[in-house]
Amino acid sequence: MIARVLSGAVIGIDAYLVEVEVDISPGLPSFTTVGLPEAAVRESKERVKTAIVNAGYVFPDDRITVNLAPANIKKEGTGLDLPIAVGILTAMGVIPQADIGRYLMMGELSLDGRIKPVKGALPMAIAARDAGHAGIIVPRENGREGSVAEGIAALPADTLGEVVDFLRGIGQIDPVETDLEALFAAGAEDGPDFSEVMGQEHVKRALEVAAAGGHNLVMMGPPGSGKTMLARRIPSILPAMGFEEAIETTKIYSVSGMLERDRALVTRRPFRSPHHTISDAGLIGGGHSPRPGEVSMAHNGVLFLDELPEFKKHVLEVLRQPLEDMRVTISRSAATVTYPSSFMLIAAMNPCPCGYHGDSRHPCVCSPQQINRYRSRISGPLMDRIDIHVEVPAVPYKDLVAPSGAESSAAIRERVAAARRIQAGRFRRAGIHANAHMRSRHIRRHCPVDGPSASLLEMAVDRLGLSARAYNRILKIARTIADLEGAEAIAASHVSEAIQYRSLDRGGRVL
Repeated sequence: MIARVLSGAVIGIDAYLVEVEVDISPGLPSFTTVGLPEAAVRESKERVKTAIVNAGYVFPDDRITVNLAPANIKKEGTGLDLPIAVGILTAMGVIPQADIGRYLMMGELSLDGRIKPVKGALPMAIAARDAGHAGIIVPRENGREGSVAEGIAALPADTLGEVVDFLRGIGQIDPVETDLEALFAAGAEDGPDFSEVMGQEHVKRALEVAAAGGHNLVMMGPPGSGKTMLARRIPSILPAMGFEEAIETTKIYSVSGMLERDRALVTRRPFRSPHHTISDAGLIGGGHSPRPGEVSMAHNGVLFLDELPEFKKHVLEVLRQPLEDMRVTISRSAATVTYPSSFMLIAAMNPCPCGYHGDSRHPCVCSPQQINRYRSRISGPLMDRIDIHVEVPAVPYKDLVAPSGAESSAAIRERVAAARRIQAGRFRRAGIHANAHMRSRHIRRHCPVDGPSASLLEMAVDRLGLSARAYNRILKIARTIADLEGAEAIAASHVSEAIQYRSLDRGGRVL
């Protein structure tokens, strides 16, 4: 008898359906799995056999063949254990085949029959819903994650026996219910706030402009000036995540196995801060079986690179394409996958190796050659892709002891959200959602300048030797500043402020 059970597997952040076909025929005892199974899937036969026996069922002493269709796509992970076991019991007649096709199932089996959590429950649930199935049977720990996909029942199970009784109609599994509004409300919990930052008002303004337009930003200043403290508060002024953004971000965390078990949905914008010793595969993603890297884990959030010149140069160079395309494509012999990577890049660096170049309170001990060599670790093409450059000086004593009266993140976030709404209306048919993502045609259409503004731009280009890309960056920033003020036209004041945010072009361009 042939039994058919539905399961799924993941490519990138999306799932596809896998039909698990099980045939039991007379012959010498054997267990063969076909359909491009990788090592963990091939080893499932030992887990499945022991789990079936320890769950109280008889394992057949016959020839067992398991086919995983489509057979031309490699199957990975341990999530196929449960459907293979159910398929064997169905082929034996323990479970009726009639209703088994209504459910997609996944889970790793323990030797005693318990069902362990697996990666990718949310993409699987979405794929099952889109295919019109009634529900998805998942491990108990994946229940809340699977329930986020509206329109399909997520049925959490603890043991193989519980699943068998449910499919035989003699047991009940109650679907998990998740309150999405409560999840988003919990995601708005208190965190680092800009009101805690003393002084640095011009840097806060630059960060507000960056958040309002989705611009990349680099901060340069001496140690202890507050660069990291400021960067960690950027998510608190970004607009709240929408449901579709939360789903896409959660899918990335789900397939990478980094979704916390008590979190059904990622509702706060990610903040990723990898160490400067990270490899290019760790940053971009990769491996024999491609996995998402830090640029994808920061999708819809912030990627913070502290001590930017300390990163390996070839690691920084691989950032250039994701910054432009907002996605990463990883090609391997086994598969080619694409991960989204739409993030704000926030970087911090010292002005020189000792950190005190230009600091009036500490003498710099670096030679001009050392400073030039230090800054040249960051290539010109990469720096051109960073819209805003801002200097972060040491905080003076009077600011440190001043009464706390700094503006809160909530107040800044309201202005940022208002500017983002303007941009959403402007680009509703353009396929982009922020000023930082404008292409040349968008800049020509949405960033016209008057006579005084054009004169300022001409002067800046001639004196600073700006590239065409830097010129476009200034126009994008000016557009964002105008949006923060609710102005339809870009004025000379907006252009003037935007030019100030190219400090590395003014004060010693990185070559």
